Amino acid sequence: MLALIIGFTFSMAIDRHDQREIFEEGEANAIGTEFLRADLLSPKHSAVTKDLLLQYVDQRILFYSKQSPEKIQEIRSKTDQLQADLWNEIVPVVRKQDTPSIALVASGMNDVLNSQGYVQAAWWNRIPLTAWALMTAIAICANLLVGFGARNFERNMGLFMIFPFVVSVSFFLIADIDSPRGGVIRIEARNLIALKSNLIQQMEKAKPSIGNK
Repeated sequence: MLALIIGFTFSMAIDRHDQREIFEEGEANAIGTEFLRADLLSPKHSAVTKDLLLQYVDQRILFYSKQSPEKIQEIRSKTDQLQADLWNEIVPVVRKQDTPSIALVASGMNDVLNSQGYVQAAWWNRIPLTAWALMTAIAICANLLVGFGARNFERNMGLFMIFPFVVSVSFFLIADIDSPRGGVIRIEARNLIALKSNLIQQMEKAKPSIGNK
């Protein structure tokens, strides 16, 4: 029974880990797409929107790194402010120019904001405390039974020592996978880092053409 519950909980932790990685990739795709759609705006609004998106990518990369609770709160505040600035930048354009291309820009910005919400919800989605309590109670009972059965300690020393060790390792592995920021196995912002490098290259390539105009 203990093995079944540990296996089920481990599967839950792996599924949540994979989901967080998928949402990180989706967030990078949404930001990259909106960066390209910003070219549909006027040169002034396009430049401001792209600059804000670059700042936004920086904050999203910091979100995935290991930070103190105070720093995480600061990152969230800056992220919220940048989201408001990005939305306020395109709202006047959408109101003045009700065209399919501008609607595409607004839809892309909506995807950027929604993707951050999906990521945050996935990071809050952890294994319930009741599941941990049930596993702990069953593990304690199982170890007590093993200890009670190991009356001849010298003959059963392997069983007496290995079983608690295996259970402890299983618990630590599940807890580590279920901690996206604090554990050894963390969610890394690979796609966002690659996106930032790509966006910077696009900006540098666009500068000479803007200067020629």
